[in-house]
Amino acid sequence: MNQTGTRPNDVTAGNRSEPVELGTHGGDGSDPRRWKALAVTLVAGFMSLLDVTIVAVALPSMQRALHASAPAIQWVVSGYALAFALVLVTAGRIGDMIGRRRVFLLALGGFVLCSAAAGAAPTIGLLIAARLAQGVAAGCLAPQNSALIQQMFRGADRGKAFGLFGATVGISSAVGPVVGGLILKLADGPQGWRWIFYVNVPVGALALLLGLRLLPKLAPGRRERLDLVGVLLLGCGVLTLMFPLVLAESGGVKRLWWLFLAGVVLLAAFARWERRAAARDGRPLLDPRLVTETRGYAVGAAIAALYFVGVSGVWLVFALFFQNGQGYSPLQSGLAVTPFAIGSAAAAAIAGRLVERFGRLLTVCGLAAVALGLGATALILRLAPGDSAVWFALPALFVGGVGSGCVISPNVTMTLRDVPVRMAGAAGGALQTGQRLGGAVGTAALPGLFYVALGAHPHDYRTAVALAVGSGVLPVLCALGLAVHDWLRDRRAMSRHRAPEVSHSHTHAGQG
Repeated sequence: MNQTGTRPNDVTAGNRSEPVELGTHGGDGSDPRRWKALAVTLVAGFMSLLDVTIVAVALPSMQRALHASAPAIQWVVSGYALAFALVLVTAGRIGDMIGRRRVFLLALGGFVLCSAAAGAAPTIGLLIAARLAQGVAAGCLAPQNSALIQQMFRGADRGKAFGLFGATVGISSAVGPVVGGLILKLADGPQGWRWIFYVNVPVGALALLLGLRLLPKLAPGRRERLDLVGVLLLGCGVLTLMFPLVLAESGGVKRLWWLFLAGVVLLAAFARWERRAAARDGRPLLDPRLVTETRGYAVGAAIAALYFVGVSGVWLVFALFFQNGQGYSPLQSGLAVTPFAIGSAAAAAIAGRLVERFGRLLTVCGLAAVALGLGATALILRLAPGDSAVWFALPALFVGGVGSGCVISPNVTMTLRDVPVRMAGAAGGALQTGQRLGGAVGTAALPGLFYVALGAHPHDYRTAVALAVGSGVLPVLCALGLAVHDWLRDRRAMSRHRAPEVSHSHTHAGQG
């Protein structure tokens, strides 16, 4: 691996010559407004990802105000996550086909309208319906972000842009509980939860107006047909895998375990169909060459999925521990994990600039720091005395946050930077689908372990939080193993690349 973190002599789909996408502006990576356009897409992406976690702290208020049952109120969170994940790859592919700008603006407009509908919902049924539609809009929006970066930026600027995108992904996940608690504090009262959704309306409307002005317009390409069989197989596969997980709190995993087997079969059938589609007409929904030929994509996607398994569920575990076990308010609960968000934000901004220099080593160090920070937090919350445990845990959470900033941002960059522009939307959608599946597994498993420990030892919240958070470290360590393997492979490739050069220089020296 050279200073830019790339592997020499590696012929990939990303390195092949491909036509430059030129249009009104932005296709050649030289448009002066591209950084302003990026800011618009990041704001929209931040909103859509924040809505995965921000709603969790408001669930008790919603349940009381709408007189909803526990299983019904859970669909406000899980329904959004499910709809989000279902459409990612298909929406990315549609963006590749008809234009990312068009899909982005339509999806952003839909997200704003659905946010307003969710905030105004008079019943739990209408709220769930609005959240499902909002999740579809967010899932259509998300893959256009990474695809527009591929389209608007080239060279080192692309790495910086992906660094900002990765920072947005990481920070939106970390600050959700804090932002949600703050909104509930400011909008006090039984209907204050509605502002969790209303806040998206003015921000989204402004982003929509700026997007109409700044996002690049491309000349229309040739019309392609959508791989409908691939859409059906992938959608059913993702649905059957996630459905038991989103119903985990009501016993969905135990009752519907057989859906996991069906999901594996459907995804295997999807992979086989996509290979046939690529060989037949070269227009699959998700090109298999992304995994087999595009440098860094497969390992990066696996690292992202494992990382989200370990980290996504800890926020709900912390909320349960601090609010139910320690008696904290939603705002206090969110503030208790603020050091993680601060560390993540600071590190992500820096890591996006360092990834070109250090490559996969940055991810290795970040994953090690996340494992260390969360592991130390689990031990501190279990062993530290009384109410002071949260204060002792703050440095450990900060270390974990710094590690997170060095994982998400560089990994997104290394996973997507060599993806051909024509596949950018589908590739970004597939990467985020893996993240959402990983997040669903973690959000179901870690709180489940928390409740199991609490059932075995009633009122022993300290043991329960230590077990759940400590278990989240395990998939992070698995991701660390993958990252170390990839880093060592890069070093071996670099050594093989340098050896002929050294031999060649010695030969010339002898001749001289």
